[in-house]
Amino acid sequence: MTVRSGNSFMYRQTNEKTMTDTAGRDVAVVGAGAGAAAATFVVDSAAPEAKITVLEKSGGLCGRAATRRRGNVTYDYGANYVKDEDERVVSVLTETLDTDGLVDIPEPIYTFDATGTVSEGRASESRKWTYRRGLTQIAKRLFGRTDATVHRRTRIATIGRTESKAWRLVDTDGVEWGPFEALVLNPPAPQTATLLRESEWTGPVRDALVEAVERVAYRTVWTAVLHYDFELDVPYYALVNPGKDHDVGWIAREECKPGHVPPGESLLVVQANHKWSREHYDEAPATNVAMLAEHAAEILDDERLHDPNWTDHQGWRYALPENGVASGPLDSTEREGLYCVGDWVAGEARVHAAVANGLDVGERLVSRL
Repeated sequence: MTVRSGNSFMYRQTNEKTMTDTAGRDVAVVGAGAGAAAATFVVDSAAPEAKITVLEKSGGLCGRAATRRRGNVTYDYGANYVKDEDERVVSVLTETLDTDGLVDIPEPIYTFDATGTVSEGRASESRKWTYRRGLTQIAKRLFGRTDATVHRRTRIATIGRTESKAWRLVDTDGVEWGPFEALVLNPPAPQTATLLRESEWTGPVRDALVEAVERVAYRTVWTAVLHYDFELDVPYYALVNPGKDHDVGWIAREECKPGHVPPGESLLVVQANHKWSREHYDEAPATNVAMLAEHAAEILDDERLHDPNWTDHQGWRYALPENGVASGPLDSTEREGLYCVGDWVAGEARVHAAVANGLDVGERLVSRL
């Protein structure tokens, strides 16, 4: 994998000869989430002659499976782990990729209700995996096994087609990319719909896809990260509110992940529910963090949690898809050489679902190439 940041390695179209109309086996991937990484891995493995260009708007990889570090603390502040509920994904993580640093979270997940009362959760046979260096390792390791070129901080503004029906892209800096035989779109459904709706590519196939993608509903999540210089003594890794009737939907303890938090410290990832997150999304972060710390103190029944010694935060406007997208419009656009990938395509807001969907899309794209 070649990773390039900024515009230093890009080219600008200065005249009609800058970009030819021959796509060959070139593939463009917009977005560098877990699904996109899996699709890229499959295509590169099965069609190594294909030239794959990944265009990611942010400075990171793996989308909402995001990791940050502060000093000697590592924390996953979006998706929390990947489950072992898909055999192909398990095979990728434990056999195909390097397993160095792959760790399991052994502690259970408990529940809490509308009053904040905590109860033991149901026993689960699923494993909860992450990496000592965080969940972003999934995309980093998948991309790292390919010859794809990843351009970060590159936001695509326009999708179009050449006279020979190859795909062309223009980013927000006016840089033109292409032509491409195939195009893979990985942004969340609302952003994908906007990109398609505002594209230069028009027609009934596109219109049907936009309509289908716009039907995917999302939950918004506002997250507070709370660090403490003491270690909590509780028997669970995380608490979840299954009834969705509390302002908080999830509280996780990063110290349960080997290698994330030094002994004697605690770090809570507190995620508000959809309603609270939407209502408070644009309020001052410090205010939101303080309110979520208060909730955490009440739910865990520990007054010390009112006063973290440092904090972080992140708003996820399009965090969790609540449904999938109709297969008919997806099939029609794939015949045009355009593929959608991600957990919203799978219809399940899980990292393993995004990776599994990426593997499926990659296999279908290979058959086209």
